[in-house]
Amino acid sequence: MFFRSEKLLIPLEKPASPDPNGAAAIQELLGGKFGEMSTLNNYLHQSFGFKEKKKLKPFYDLVASITAEELGHVELITTAINLMLEDSLPEGDPTSAPLEEAKNLRNTHHSIVGGGGHQVMDSMGHFWSGEHVFSSGNLVSDLLHNFFLETGARMHKHRCYQMTTNAAARNVIGYLMVRGGVHQAAYAMALRKITGVEMTKMLPTPNIDDSKIPEARKWQAIGSHRKLYTFSNEGEYADVAGVWSGPADWADGEPLEVIQGAPEYAAEGPVIGGNTSLFSPDYAPEEIYEIAAQLMKKGGISPLQPNDGLHSRFQGSTSDSPGASAQEGRKTMEEPSEKKKKSKK
Repeated sequence: MFFRSEKLLIPLEKPASPDPNGAAAIQELLGGKFGEMSTLNNYLHQSFGFKEKKKLKPFYDLVASITAEELGHVELITTAINLMLEDSLPEGDPTSAPLEEAKNLRNTHHSIVGGGGHQVMDSMGHFWSGEHVFSSGNLVSDLLHNFFLETGARMHKHRCYQMTTNAAARNVIGYLMVRGGVHQAAYAMALRKITGVEMTKMLPTPNIDDSKIPEARKWQAIGSHRKLYTFSNEGEYADVAGVWSGPADWADGEPLEVIQGAPEYAAEGPVIGGNTSLFSPDYAPEEIYEIAAQLMKKGGISPLQPNDGLHSRFQGSTSDSPGASAQEGRKTMEEPSEKKKKSKK
């Protein structure tokens, strides 16, 4: 089973300007044959159907740990697409055709179907299909497929990076280059331990050092290119170290590390704004906002304050609660004083 955290894998800020056609291009990294939906679902179903997982635990732990990270990769790339789409279309009276420009964009599904948000499709508008999943039950075949999948994904990331200068897209793609490289190397190491074959000598595609990409280089600088995360409690999936250990040839021989849990740099992500012309979240959302605020208030959580510039919904009901202390500068609900309590009696 999976536990969820209200954080993105990396800190991510809103870009200075929208880029809807760039968003259409990087849809490939979400719903393409080599996109994050494919990597997630291949590893997810391979891990669910893994044969003899106790006897082959180092290999099972590898596939299972990477599965958990891929969930975060899907979230990252969809967030980047949504940030690139934000404010790309104006709001206005319906009779003034405020969405007229949408018909000239590469992906009209973003507006018509997604309400200004991503779709689970590739860059040409084909919806992602379960036909992209390869789960054969044969360990070597599955690992070989996974290595090839990560190799193709890495190539597409480098191509998409060159298609846009949008900061959100490039920050996410740079990170995914590094982490995808880890997964590619991990599957290659697993195959080498089983078969003795050096996969990376045959398929080092693309032959571009990630250190040439500024948005990737910063993650290499903190060692992210030699760390494998379990996204689990201490002691669980720890046998992945049987595969992921020794020196990293691609990191000047520095040691590979298995990290229990999630990356320490995970951070709360930005909130995507709405667009009333797209009925997103509604044509007149004020009533919905008020209902949500009342529900939070009843739950002992102070609702967001107007224009407070912070995007977490978490606020404790007292100044010393975890929710309040985690959000510096946030307003909290005042507890009634003893005098007020008695007066109510």
